[in-house]
Amino acid sequence: MSTASGLTRRRGGGAGGAGPGAGGDTEDDLARGSSSPAPRLGGSRDSSAPETSYQSSENGHKIAFDPRDISESAERSKQPKLTLMEEVLLLGLKDKQGYLSFWNDNISYALRGCIVIELAFRGRVSMQKDPGRRRFPLADRVIEVIDDTLTGEVLLDEALKMMKASEKMSVSSWIDLMSGETWNLMKIGYQLKQVRERLAKGLVDKGILRTEKKNFLLFDMATHPVADGGAKEEIRRRVRNVLTQRTVVLPGSQFLPDNLEFRYTRTVAMVCAAYAANVLENALATLGHEARERAFAQVDELLAEYSQWPFGRTAGQSGGVATNLGQIISEETTNGKDKELQLEVVAACLNVFTRLDSLL
Repeated sequence: MSTASGLTRRRGGGAGGAGPGAGGDTEDDLARGSSSPAPRLGGSRDSSAPETSYQSSENGHKIAFDPRDISESAERSKQPKLTLMEEVLLLGLKDKQGYLSFWNDNISYALRGCIVIELAFRGRVSMQKDPGRRRFPLADRVIEVIDDTLTGEVLLDEALKMMKASEKMSVSSWIDLMSGETWNLMKIGYQLKQVRERLAKGLVDKGILRTEKKNFLLFDMATHPVADGGAKEEIRRRVRNVLTQRTVVLPGSQFLPDNLEFRYTRTVAMVCAAYAANVLENALATLGHEARERAFAQVDELLAEYSQWPFGRTAGQSGGVATNLGQIISEETTNGKDKELQLEVVAACLNVFTRLDSLL
């Protein structure tokens, strides 16, 4: 299957295959060196911000602090504990073995798409405000950075800095470049390296995974078994809720706070991304065969309806499943009327996901 950039994606295998594929993406094993003019991003700090500020303590001494740490803490307090990328990766990891299927070719690409979606939900990027953009297919419309405030999530901040410093490009171009799918050597530096391993280590820092070393005959590899089973089970419940229940109700939690903006739209994006990444079946393993087939039919429908803009779903178009979802997301969209350009980016990323061979 060909994308707008003329690339052909390989058909991904099922999520249940075994193999030590969690250590990093195939392209992640490349060396860091590059001849690209793209900015090399060593960290998530904004060099233009003041390095140090001081405040007086009760005993009169000055206490140094970095104001960017305060900003990042405030950002985290408004967001769910896990990013979309982390949720999708967590669904794909084998609980006890701590690695992904070796045969899963799609997850690397889907995770890059999740980075763009997460930046859109956090108000960092949006479609370029140009009425002429509607002449182009959704995935080929240009996006731009509208807020370069750091998020405190290293991968998000690395992608944000890269987008800010570079020329403006389309949604599909950014996902391709961050995945390393380009023949242009001048743009190979836009590739994000070791995404899966860095996400896993982030989940270790958040107490969701732990790190172990396992021997695979010829080599040792760091694996990341699940330490907090409650986090993964909450994601599974959310997936099953959307794909099997007649009425979708998403209880508030640290992973999906009640006051989170676009919480139902975010959940649909996560489900569709997990489907594109070939890890959705792991959330449906407890269902019978017929129930699983109905769930996959439902996610096919969701992906078709939310990979267009405006979103296509209307109340009652779901064959008895999630009959209230269209109305709820319509209300979220209406309430966030000033953020439609951000939601358009979400739809564009889902549109790119529909091009993956495993979904055809």
